Amino acid sequence: MPERLVVITRPRAQAAALAQAVTGIGRTPVVLPLLEIAPLPDQSALRAALAHLADYALVAFVSPNAIDAAFAHLAGWPAAVPIGVVGEGSRAALARHGVAADRVTIYCPPDPAQADSEHLLASLDLTRFSGRRVLIVRGESGRELMADTLRAAGAEVATVAAYRRSLPLLDAALARQLSALLAAPNDWIITSSEALRGLAALVRELDPGTGLTRLQQQHLVVPHARIAETARALGCQQVTLTGSGDARIVSALLPGYNH
Repeated sequence: MPERLVVITRPRAQAAALAQAVTGIGRTPVVLPLLEIAPLPDQSALRAALAHLADYALVAFVSPNAIDAAFAHLAGWPAAVPIGVVGEGSRAALARHGVAADRVTIYCPPDPAQADSEHLLASLDLTRFSGRRVLIVRGESGRELMADTLRAAGAEVATVAAYRRSLPLLDAALARQLSALLAAPNDWIITSSEALRGLAALVRELDPGTGLTRLQQQHLVVPHARIAETARALGCQQVTLTGSGDARIVSALLPGYNH
């Protein structure tokens, strides 16, 4: 029987550490980025927002990509400015940039399986931000839930785009790789609902007849409940919800893991 591969679908810049961890448990990783992350052509609005961090009662980053894009323009972080993040991946991204909870207040959902905007908001005392300024750093498009909820609580909310997401084109090389990976059972690490929807679109384009059926037969490892819901809505039944953080994701690949 062919070896089950571990398909890592994160953007390429964020896949290396997870691929190394997968190799460390004796599995073979395949990096297949399903979202391409690029800086915005005009970053003046991002730089302008970051130039006044001390004015904000909270700065919320929606993803590790938002953190990496912002810190490309920062030499450090003011200790008095709290940060909000939605998962352990973003905590790890902050740590890579020298920001840790022993120096800066970092708000994060307490349950790694519920790493999303709803649970970040639930962990905050929203009344503290009434009449105060909040900055949300995100991709070029995204959900409005966090901004709308904070505004409803009386906060003055600004959002700024830090990067652009796009799906890869189904060129000949990607078509060959997808066909090979779908031909046998493998373990797919999916860390974004948008990426999963993009994968479904790619496999339909690759094989309009049976492409989605072949995807439905794969085992998906996901860190967030919303991604699991997206997977099941697409008809995928072999879904393991781990909670956020690479350690939890990798543990789901070990023999004897309780799915």
